[in-house]
Amino acid sequence: MYIYGDVEEEKAVDALQQWFEDNKKLPKKIDRTMLWRLYQRASKDIEKTKKVIEVNYTLRLKNPQIFANRDPTDNDTNNTHEIAHIIPLRELTPSNAHVTVLHFYNPEPQLVHFTEDIKTFTMVNDCRFCLPDVIVEDEKAKISDGAMLVIDMEGVSLKFIMRFTFFTMNTLFKYLYLAYPDAMKAVHLINCPPFINKILALVKPFMSKELFAMITCHIDGLDSLYEHIPRDMLPNEYGGKAGKLADLAEENKKLLLEKRDFLTDMSYWKL
Repeated sequence: MYIYGDVEEEKAVDALQQWFEDNKKLPKKIDRTMLWRLYQRASKDIEKTKKVIEVNYTLRLKNPQIFANRDPTDNDTNNTHEIAHIIPLRELTPSNAHVTVLHFYNPEPQLVHFTEDIKTFTMVNDCRFCLPDVIVEDEKAKISDGAMLVIDMEGVSLKFIMRFTFFTMNTLFKYLYLAYPDAMKAVHLINCPPFINKILALVKPFMSKELFAMITCHIDGLDSLYEHIPRDMLPNEYGGKAGKLADLAEENKKLLLEKRDFLTDMSYWKL
């Protein structure tokens, strides 16, 4: 078990874990690191943490098509990997934020199965949420203070976006803004097509004003992205030194397989 705080903070998380396990409206188990993320997201306020947990699991339990019955070896996951790289980066930004890169390397509209693709996205992130972001020494570790998404729009067409399911999109945006275990800080769209305003107009009705305000479109190169995320921590294709997108995606697939027992254990995800 990793240690993320001082003695009093760890006791507070112990109490939250007991409350979670005793709550008949929640699953039987919660990963300790994920619980710590929710606690940190709520500014380490126990009552606020309970509310965030309740929102998180209400969304999960009402939407099993996204948040349950996930398996990194199934066809749904393999199909998503055929069109997209979902890559949680290894380092944190200077503001202690975690960055996930979403790269559509094969954005063919007929390959999109949006609900199943979002299910894979949540699985990748749940795998990350149960791991520390930085190991300091021995059992001491750090987790981020927030999250950023970098979405590569190169090759994305309006036909691709029109394959998105409105109900699933609405659920995803609620989750990202209200209940994501790392508080969402920013969404960066890179390699934006000329019709990016049309894409934003399509998704805006399903987003809160606060989440929509987090979106930054990087039109003329990536220099403006480097103002938010250090260049070196990005994949090679974006001028960084983190490694090639395809190699990083393969590493993440291996991690998913290592965490398969956790991801498929329904006592974490269902009543």
